Amino acid sequence: MSIFKANFSKTVLTSLLLVSLLSACEAEVTVHATQPELQTVTTMALAPSVSYLHTQEFTGTIRAGNTTGIGFELSGKIKLLAVDSGDQVKEGQLLARLDTDLLEAEKQELDANLSQNSADIELASSTLNRSLKLKQQGYTSEQQLDELKGKLASLLAAKKRLKASIHVNALKIEKSSLLAPFRGVISKRNNNLGEVIALGTPIFTLIQNNNPQAFVGVPIKVAKKLKAAQNISLRVADTHYTAKIAGIGAEVNPITRTVALRLLLPQDAKVINGELTYLAYENEIEQEGYWVPISSLTDGIRGLWNLYVITASGVADKSESFSIERRDVEIIYTKNDEAYIRGAVNSGEEFISQGLHKLVVGQKVKRNTAVALR
Repeated sequence: MSIFKANFSKTVLTSLLLVSLLSACEAEVTVHATQPELQTVTTMALAPSVSYLHTQEFTGTIRAGNTTGIGFELSGKIKLLAVDSGDQVKEGQLLARLDTDLLEAEKQELDANLSQNSADIELASSTLNRSLKLKQQGYTSEQQLDELKGKLASLLAAKKRLKASIHVNALKIEKSSLLAPFRGVISKRNNNLGEVIALGTPIFTLIQNNNPQAFVGVPIKVAKKLKAAQNISLRVADTHYTAKIAGIGAEVNPITRTVALRLLLPQDAKVINGELTYLAYENEIEQEGYWVPISSLTDGIRGLWNLYVITASGVADKSESFSIERRDVEIIYTKNDEAYIRGAVNSGEEFISQGLHKLVVGQKVKRNTAVALR
């Protein structure tokens, strides 16, 4: 009985020992099998720069070369309106006309007076000629001749006045038709048919559509660096144009403290009078730093930002292994999706450009081939 118990105990111990060894081997296999591979990250190399271009935008407005309130040079009643708001017009095209009935009646009266004057002149001239013949025979005095000559001169002067009046009447009739002074578009109609208007009242607002200009206020320092006829970039809505500086103001606006620039846009620019425009001016700022993608930066402390750089840490599976380090940097300037920075970084160091949310400081990683941003 004791021998059986001894053998049974040895068998149990042997079984337990085998189970323990198998469990240990299985755990070791599991550890090796679940060991994670090094994560591959995309990196770039820091390339130093001694300066950066600071782009500033200044706001202005679009104005047509000519925006004119067009009206009659006379007062009167509107008889015809040939165009309306939004209509395209050509130079010399009829826009409106005044009632000319009174002027036509005045013209008839002046024509009749001129006919009467011409008859009186003919009679006075004939009388004078007869009197001159009679004077040779001694039947006419010098006083009578002088009176006849004076009457004829007075009639001739009256004829000139009548002709001048007829010319003025013709001009009034002509100016009762309002013509377009240049090619453009009617932006506004101010009066209605049949209204009696005063002298100089603007009937339409006409905007020239082939001479677009931009007026932009810039700081004095910027104005001093610009020159007439210089090309410069303008943005209207989402469209970019190359404009030419036509004039630089000679005084400072007392409210905005800016100098006005007048710029010529291309003739075919699709802009609207009064539309906002933006002038982009690039100024080179001397400041050493590095350009990096904004996606490579994370929030830091005390107003700084963090850049993740990698440093060599050894060899793993025949591939280089790197450790992640966090560096404090300051953003000097941003443009689109890039940032110009300076801080605790050096030229040539490699930084992780994307995927930072998957990484932690001190983590071991592999990298792709690093390239410089600029």
